[in-house]
Amino acid sequence: MKKRSLLIVTLVAMMLFTLGQTVWAFKDVQKDPNEQKIAELKKLGILSGDKQDKFNPKDKLTYAQGVSLIVKGLDLNIDHIRFIKAPEVKDYFTNLKNDAWYADAFIIASLNGLEIPKTVKANDVMTREQFAHHLFKAMLTKGDYAFIEIFMLLEDEADVNKDYMDSIQKLIISKVVTLDKSNKFYPKKAVTRSEAAGWLYGAIQFTKENTPIPEQPEQPQQPAIDPKLYVTPVNADINKVTITAQMPHPGYGLRISSIAFEGEQAIIHLETLLPNPDTMYPQVITDVSISTYIDSKLKPVLAGGSQSSPGSSGSASSGIIAQ
Repeated sequence: MKKRSLLIVTLVAMMLFTLGQTVWAFKDVQKDPNEQKIAELKKLGILSGDKQDKFNPKDKLTYAQGVSLIVKGLDLNIDHIRFIKAPEVKDYFTNLKNDAWYADAFIIASLNGLEIPKTVKANDVMTREQFAHHLFKAMLTKGDYAFIEIFMLLEDEADVNKDYMDSIQKLIISKVVTLDKSNKFYPKKAVTRSEAAGWLYGAIQFTKENTPIPEQPEQPQQPAIDPKLYVTPVNADINKVTITAQMPHPGYGLRISSIAFEGEQAIIHLETLLPNPDTMYPQVITDVSISTYIDSKLKPVLAGGSQSSPGSSGSASSGIIAQ
């Protein structure tokens, strides 16, 4: 009797296990390299098959399918944006239809910075490098993550679009994407539905398991040291105005952010370009300068400082920052 009971329990367990596999698996993904990942995505409601419950894993992925997959998989939205009028997909992509099933996904992708080509067509086939780039951009909407500073060698690196290389590198480093045994990525090859699903699953897991880098407080502006304004006549109508200053080190730059006109004065506002935080600079006071041209009838003045006469220099004590 005990043996019979044990047999019944075992059979029930096997039936439940088989039933579970049947419920969450597509009919045509058995032995696919991404079978388990595809099943998990289906279980989460991210993937769906055709009327015969087939996923068609070896089919090429179209742009409409790929963008929709990324948007749904990484739960992108535009809830934080308020519009004067409802956005339409043709506002962003010339070859897409406003009433198409994919329209909302493309709008969301565009407004989340996925860098989709503006002239894309819905049935364009996505390459592996394109899907990788858009997927990585979607990952970054969740936060800024820390990646190991290492360059992964690709045997077919020369075939990679340079604009996509950083995204591909980061996906390889984070193990969302793997190279084949010959260290090739095959960037121009069409991405299959199976590959896309596998990468998407990896991206979702990465964002769940890794904490974004906390936002750093805004870097304080460094005042330009002793900014001076020089005026040189170009002709009877135009003067060349040059602003010179010193910066704490060569990483800083000087920029004219705007020129306001008040009466007979041209008030020049300056602004600094902050140094690249990933670059080391020698701590040496550095001379910088920037020039512009204004009507000779106007007197150039540094915002917060004093005006300068033609051929002379005027010092501004306001600590305005510039590039």
